[in-house]
Amino acid sequence: MSQFKNRHLLKKKELRKFLDNLKLQFNVDIDKKSKVEKADFEGIEIIIIDDKVDFFVKEGKTFFTLPAIEKYKPQSNKVVVDMGAVKFISNGADVMAPGIVKADKGIKAGDVVWVCDEKHGKPLVVGEALMDGETMENSSVGKAVKTLHYVGDKLWRICAKSL
Repeated sequence: MSQFKNRHLLKKKELRKFLDNLKLQFNVDIDKKSKVEKADFEGIEIIIIDDKVDFFVKEGKTFFTLPAIEKYKPQSNKVVVDMGAVKFISNGADVMAPGIVKADKGIKAGDVVWVCDEKHGKPLVVGEALMDGETMENSSVGKAVKTLHYVGDKLWRICAKSL
């Protein structure tokens, strides 16, 4: 596809490091027989697994794309927001602490997190924690998650297409 630049298969050593990192960070296993590629999409480093954009890399950290959250179902680093917050964060706003209903207690500031709504549990945002999980749940002020990828953004639209 023309919107990807420098698309190539990961070398064995790079692939092993990537898969080990996923296992360590999210407790997610990917079949070692999967075709894993790296590419550039409008300045975003993406990881394509079996022709699906499943991850992106920003400042050396690996993040799920929203469709990949539903595919791999990670159990950690989850933040749940009330329904009042959904329309704001679905438009790319950062996640504010007052809208958070529940957060994984293991989250530390700087961690990769994913955000879903309390009613349907649908992934809405992938971002970086600005405070730890306990503080997110108990704080009534401040930004809790810096949004990096959200429903409807460029990356989400490309994930929805078949490669």
